[in-house]
Amino acid sequence: MGGMVFLRQLCPGISVSFCLWTGPKAKRHQMSNSSSISEFLLLPFADTRELQLLHFALFLGIYLAALLGNGLILTAVACNHRLHTPMYFFLLNLALLDLGCISTTVPKAMANSLWDTRAISYEGCVAQVFLFVFLVSAEYFLLTVMSYDRYVAICKPLHYGTLLGSRACAQMTAAAWGSGVLYALLHTANTFSLPLCQGNALDQFFCEIPQIMKISCTHSYLKIFWVVVVGVCLAFGCFVFILFSYVQIFRAVLRMPSEQGQHKVFSTCLPHLFVVSLFISTCFFAYMKPPSISSPSLNLVVAVLYSVMPPTLNPLIYSIRNKELKWAIRKVVSWMFLNSDKFPLFFQK
Repeated sequence: MGGMVFLRQLCPGISVSFCLWTGPKAKRHQMSNSSSISEFLLLPFADTRELQLLHFALFLGIYLAALLGNGLILTAVACNHRLHTPMYFFLLNLALLDLGCISTTVPKAMANSLWDTRAISYEGCVAQVFLFVFLVSAEYFLLTVMSYDRYVAICKPLHYGTLLGSRACAQMTAAAWGSGVLYALLHTANTFSLPLCQGNALDQFFCEIPQIMKISCTHSYLKIFWVVVVGVCLAFGCFVFILFSYVQIFRAVLRMPSEQGQHKVFSTCLPHLFVVSLFISTCFFAYMKPPSISSPSLNLVVAVLYSVMPPTLNPLIYSIRNKELKWAIRKVVSWMFLNSDKFPLFFQK
């Protein structure tokens, strides 16, 4: 009886049955309206102005190092005819993805520290999520293609020209970029279709999907469950393929009688294996760590490790043991800073 009185007070002039039918719908409508926000608030690195400027200077140095390293690789590969091979073609695309990845997150974080603000617009957050997921997933797919390139070069050298011709390389690279776009579209659309019930503050220095899910309504997690399952299956499949490729590569290396041949294989394979290990381990820890060990400071460190450090370290990792690439980079540097008259497109050893 008291419930009937309450319903009549809640819906004056309307029948009780109609009120019972529309009540949950109205509540859902109100909940969806609560998620219509115009901006998000990112995690500040520091509270004091001095530390904010220090963070700006630190990120500026890292960003410039990433731009310089990847820019040198792009120029060296593009301008040296001796590096126009499938391995360096894939490396050129990896440098492009690294430049895009670090440019998606770091400049906005630097601007917020410089201007003492936390805000990022809703549209900017959507764009940041899409670009970051696209570039990171495309990089992972490209690293998988690069492991196949090393496998064919070492285990099937007589078929290398047939299996990895210019057309096949372009198709595999386009597939990596296209798969990244599709996966990013799925993730972005599903993430921002969730109603947000817990404010607009994100515990990260960029718009990261796990942090957006934290402020969404808990009952709506199932809406993106299938996208997560697809992502896990793709990631696991690529990981198994990379693992299989390197098992075959190391088996072939152990059968090589020449130490010089082994050294050449390791100089091209170990950097790629190190980059893959760094990428997979940091991403896996960032997205799969249990909530019991989650904290803002730990999330921040892990995010820097998988979003900022790989694009900065990849040029160093790939060039430190590769004599051809180091020689080409030295030629580019000499042309840029020593006023060489020879245009780098015509580099000759």
